[in-house]
Amino acid sequence: MLYDAYEMQKSWLSGASLMANMGAEWLQNPANPLGQHGFGPMIASGLDVFAHASQPRGKPGFGFESAVVDGETVTVFEEIVLRKPFGQLKRFRKEGVEGQPKLLIVAPMSGHYATLLRGTAERMLPGHDLYITDWRDAKLVPLADGRFDLDDYVDYVVEFLEHIGPGAHVLAVCQPSVPVYAAACLMSADQNPARPATLTMMGGPVDTREAPTAVNTVATQRPMAWFEQNVIATVPFFYPGGGRKVYPGFLQLTGFMAMNLGNHLMSHYKMFNHLVQGDEESADATKAFYEEYRSVCDMTEEFYLQTIADVFQQHKLPKGELLHRGRKVDPAAITDIAILAVEGERDDISGVGQTRAALTIATNLPDEKKKYLLAEKVGHYGIFNGRRWREEIAPVLEQWIAEHEA
Repeated sequence: MLYDAYEMQKSWLSGASLMANMGAEWLQNPANPLGQHGFGPMIASGLDVFAHASQPRGKPGFGFESAVVDGETVTVFEEIVLRKPFGQLKRFRKEGVEGQPKLLIVAPMSGHYATLLRGTAERMLPGHDLYITDWRDAKLVPLADGRFDLDDYVDYVVEFLEHIGPGAHVLAVCQPSVPVYAAACLMSADQNPARPATLTMMGGPVDTREAPTAVNTVATQRPMAWFEQNVIATVPFFYPGGGRKVYPGFLQLTGFMAMNLGNHLMSHYKMFNHLVQGDEESADATKAFYEEYRSVCDMTEEFYLQTIADVFQQHKLPKGELLHRGRKVDPAAITDIAILAVEGERDDISGVGQTRAALTIATNLPDEKKKYLLAEKVGHYGIFNGRRWREEIAPVLEQWIAEHEA
């Protein structure tokens, strides 16, 4: 019923968005005198904001067509090099460029598409042979393709690294820090030649007992039965994954929006003012952010519930109790993978100390292969996007990769 109600609301808002957009364009037409005087600009701007806020959104594209390498502009080709039912491995191949460090960016499976890391990928693209995990919207995966849980996530990471080959570097942003760390432990224990040379984790919930945030509190104050009964929905049968149990992306988005509702309302109010003043460039910047932020996808029930239980409620990884298909995940097995932990001082999703814990539990890793960076005055999103990421955090990551490149 929950998903059906959402689809009905989305249909209504879609029509309302179209009508509002038509009204805004009519008022903003230079030939229309009503839009140039009195309340015309304010009404047009209000309709524009509403049309943008209520418009349905699909999966965005990365849009990388070229990159500047050593002062020369080269063509970028977006290729799918490995397909799996619940995700695919993408490579951004640069024409005529060879021999760069191989970097796998593991995008979060937390309600948003991999394009949420467009700014992350764009910054690392010129200097690296770049790959990214492109997770699939669970409502589009037929039931015949089976389940996908935290163990499957770890298996996917291992398989992606084996496809890329030895000597790769990994960047895990937020949620994937735990499964990627688990994959590194297992590959180290097996002496897998494709284990990464470096592992960088940014704002990840490795040990959520450290500086718990509102997100951690929600996950720990309620029993598992509450999550099963209140946030799990069945995909309607007009989708390919009809009948699959999922944690819908629209619920995840609602939760994130509610955490900072005042900031989101202020952003839209500023966008309204920019439109009234004719400052379309500033308004477009806000629109671009929300185009990405409000593009959401679903997670499988089993992945979501296992993550809640193992990562947020029972803290299995830092306590040495995490199992992968019955096998213990031992952080002490990591002896030669250089680990960089990055945290934001103002992160309200993963508190300070949660990612740094990855360095502490890797007891057999030499100190020279451990590095910690606390980005001052940076929130969760700013760790991997924006000016501070581009100018202050990315150079540290690039240097870390260069130091440990074979």
